[in-house]
Amino acid sequence: MPSQREIRRRIGSVRNIKQITRAMQFVAASKLKRAQDATLQSRPYADKIDEVLADLAAVLGEEDHPLLAKREGGTRAIVLITTDRGLAGSLNTNTIRFVAEQITAQKGDLKVITLGRKGHAAMRRAHVPIAATFDGFGDRPSFASVIAVARLLTDDYLAGTYSAIDLVYPRFFSTLVQRPILDTLLPVEPSNDADEGIPGHQFIFEPSADAVLRQLLPRYVATRIYQAVLELTASEQSARMVAMKNATENAQELIEDLTLTYNKVRQANITREMIEIATGAEAA
Repeated sequence: MPSQREIRRRIGSVRNIKQITRAMQFVAASKLKRAQDATLQSRPYADKIDEVLADLAAVLGEEDHPLLAKREGGTRAIVLITTDRGLAGSLNTNTIRFVAEQITAQKGDLKVITLGRKGHAAMRRAHVPIAATFDGFGDRPSFASVIAVARLLTDDYLAGTYSAIDLVYPRFFSTLVQRPILDTLLPVEPSNDADEGIPGHQFIFEPSADAVLRQLLPRYVATRIYQAVLELTASEQSARMVAMKNATENAQELIEDLTLTYNKVRQANITREMIEIATGAEAA
């Protein structure tokens, strides 16, 4: 059985860890509100630009813009968006496992573009071809920070490097629920209205659908990536807050167990000393 000194040392170490995890929980909670508001407020804009582009894709053909062109075969690109830092529960693990399933199911050529160090490290360990890598965008991502990524993906698609580009990222549903999802970024998919025989009737495009498309497509790609990064940021802070809360509670339970063990050892030592004193007195 460990000595009282060893148990006290362990209690002190666990208590220090508890203070750290509790502080990290409060920091994540303070950042969560801002990240959640940014994510939820940007969703209507992202959804509407998706709707407009889908309607444009239903009106125009592949010859009107190369970003609408569907290509058979070729190399598929997956943009994997993860965090730079750990201590976020199973958030990164679930996202990496999800993209690993997509990679395993892919029969043709595939390359990965990573946003975030955790995803880059996982893909490198798995020897998955990495076309480009970017660090994360911090706790307050800006629209300007994703412009370089959007330009790279757009240029590569226009050059025929990829036949399709997909986004994989954790979507924020609630503080306790974040799930990895896959969204098709390019080519732009036509609106569902096309199946009903009324493509392009939802909007009136001025001066023309083609002119609107050429102005909107570059911003569309950047907006989709930016929304995915916002979803990741909110998911990261939620997952870290919950993980640190659980770690703090586990540390408290461990402190209580160690304290109980310490009291038992202390009581046993006192009893042994009393027995030794009594035995010495009788011998004298």
